[in-house]
Amino acid sequence: MGDKVKEHPGAAGRARAADHPASVRNVVLVGHSGSGKTTLVEALALTAGAVNRAGRVEDGGTVSDYDDIEHRQQRSVQLSLVPVEWNGIKINILDTPGYADFVGELRAGLRAADAALFVVSASDGVDGSTRMVWEECAAVGMPRAIVVTHLEAARADFQEMTRVCAEAFGADDPDAVLPLYLPLHGPQGPDGHAPVTGLVGLLTRKLFDYSTGERKESEPGPDQLPDIEEARNRLIEGIISESEDETLMDRYLGGEQIDVKTLIEDLERAVARGAFFPVLAAAPAADGARQGLGTVELLELVTGGFPTPFEHPTPEVTTIDGTPRDIKPCDTGGPLVAEVVKTASDPYVGRVSLVRVFSGTLRPDETVHVSGHGLADRGHEDHDVDEKIGALSTPFGKQQRPVTHVIAGDLACVAKLGRAETGDTLSGKDDPLLMEPWQMPDPLLPLAIEAHSKADEDKLSQGLARLVAEDPTMRLEQNQDTHQVVLWCLGEAHADVALERLRSRYGVQVDVVPHRVSLRETFAEKSAGRGRHVKQSGGHGQFAICEIEVEPLPGGSGIEFVDKVVGGAVPRQFIPSVEKGIRAQAVKGVAAGYQLVDVRVTLLDGKAHSVDSSDAAFQTAGALALREAAADAKIHLLEPVAEVSVLVGDDYVGAVMSDLSGRRGRVLGTEQTSGGRTLVKAEVPEFEIGRYAVDLRSLSHGTARFSRSYARHEPMPPQIAEKIREQAKEAS
Repeated sequence: MGDKVKEHPGAAGRARAADHPASVRNVVLVGHSGSGKTTLVEALALTAGAVNRAGRVEDGGTVSDYDDIEHRQQRSVQLSLVPVEWNGIKINILDTPGYADFVGELRAGLRAADAALFVVSASDGVDGSTRMVWEECAAVGMPRAIVVTHLEAARADFQEMTRVCAEAFGADDPDAVLPLYLPLHGPQGPDGHAPVTGLVGLLTRKLFDYSTGERKESEPGPDQLPDIEEARNRLIEGIISESEDETLMDRYLGGEQIDVKTLIEDLERAVARGAFFPVLAAAPAADGARQGLGTVELLELVTGGFPTPFEHPTPEVTTIDGTPRDIKPCDTGGPLVAEVVKTASDPYVGRVSLVRVFSGTLRPDETVHVSGHGLADRGHEDHDVDEKIGALSTPFGKQQRPVTHVIAGDLACVAKLGRAETGDTLSGKDDPLLMEPWQMPDPLLPLAIEAHSKADEDKLSQGLARLVAEDPTMRLEQNQDTHQVVLWCLGEAHADVALERLRSRYGVQVDVVPHRVSLRETFAEKSAGRGRHVKQSGGHGQFAICEIEVEPLPGGSGIEFVDKVVGGAVPRQFIPSVEKGIRAQAVKGVAAGYQLVDVRVTLLDGKAHSVDSSDAAFQTAGALALREAAADAKIHLLEPVAEVSVLVGDDYVGAVMSDLSGRRGRVLGTEQTSGGRTLVKAEVPEFEIGRYAVDLRSLSHGTARFSRSYARHEPMPPQIAEKIREQAKEAS
């Protein structure tokens, strides 16, 4: 493989750093919550540590082990990095959360990796969300393999799971999803379950026994060979069909025995190209054992069959002004181009950034340029600054071990990047560059919050700013209409984690309050009003009278003011005062306290006094006139209507359309898309979709996605509007 991972001088146990991209593999683990990803990572780290250290285990670690939210949540909520070494190759294992609320962490892992391991539980099968991620990987040609876990479960059937995986993942070519090994079973226990004790390699016809906690290789007996020949022949045909040697299939069908070495080389090339997807089995080591079942085979596949960073195309890079820049893939001597794929806060060292280097070499204490994408719509501060980076390190259990440099293709943690956020680009200070951002899901569940106390209020804005800097799937909104602080999240679990981080990490206690929708008011009919503000209390009094007419206008017209005063009934200098008073009252509302819109207010007449009239008096009269006109007219409450697009599997289209209709929605149409999915478009009042992110996930078993955009405001049904008016009266 050329240059290998090298041990840098220093204390024993110091973290290794790769000195050549060919000696690095970046692998992301994908699978639903409970599939066994984290357990598998621990098993791989145990196997690699035990073998590499002559019996002494070197665990991997996470970017933020100090974050104990996962322990309280009893599930992974963030991306973690576990670097291990196998046969001189550094493997950066990126463990992702399986719960849908943390899909932003999953996408960050996909961005940082060059290949994916899909972890499937033998007891649970393949869920719809995992299928969707597979399709995303297929769209960009990412190499993939499948690992079946939980083989110890009752009724677990590896061959049946292989068939399920071929059906779920091999829609175009089921013969491209095949097992490399078959499990070996021990004697049946009292419950009738025969535990998996080893594996048989289909290509090599070797047995690998893990029953003692150590992998032991042997030859199969004559009675075992017939059982594996059918699976072996199918595997060979699958490999040959993806071979770049077009003569191989003819030779094989002609009866030639293809050399195992040739088959393995073709297999590795097909896996690296994303054309063949092997299925393997794995299980954690028993207590006291050093190797988990299938972990050696998996590490060998990753190091031999998964691509090096050289084969990962660099995302699009531009200069700060948008000029395209051609960057050679994984050039360690090229211009620095790195990306922050995760941001976390350490109570001892401050902000820690997990960085993937795509070009150049990153070194401690150098000044880099930090380019943000200006996600102002999500509450992120725009930035384009130079920063001096702190120490470089790699996770090692619960510690961070320092490294002297990070080359193109590798990942590491960077300390003290005070302004860098997740998704930002790091580049040379004299050659600022910007990487194309990866796709982030839109947060669509609103969480309205208020500071619990005055002390919390002082810290709230800073805590929220740090929260969204770490997690670009959150959006911070300061709603000017409802005067609420709204944190938009991906789901309830995402919201729970946000609140917990605010409390435990930033010391901010908040109260969750009902989320208010931005309503409007308008006149449903023409009306007239007279504003009379006359007071005399010694000295200069107050005198202003104005008469107005109000009529409705089409949606989106705003407030239109027309002056039709004749004969100087209202002096010219006070006409702007009347308009100012009317507009100020319109902002406050005239019926239920919501902003008045889409009316024309015409000033017809009035009276003034040579001494007692003033700007303030006519402002007050204008406001009174508008209120009187509203008191004698029918007022509509307008609610915002969203245009909603739901991408859902064909099996759930009927349920989704029925649910939308039950939310006062109007289905506009459907459109068939690829992958057995339908795009349903509808208009739905925003009152009805506050929790749609949660409800749709439940309705579609996590397989549907939706987007929303503001369409317009329109009148609410009278019965609902009346309830809101009553609530407004009670509140006042």
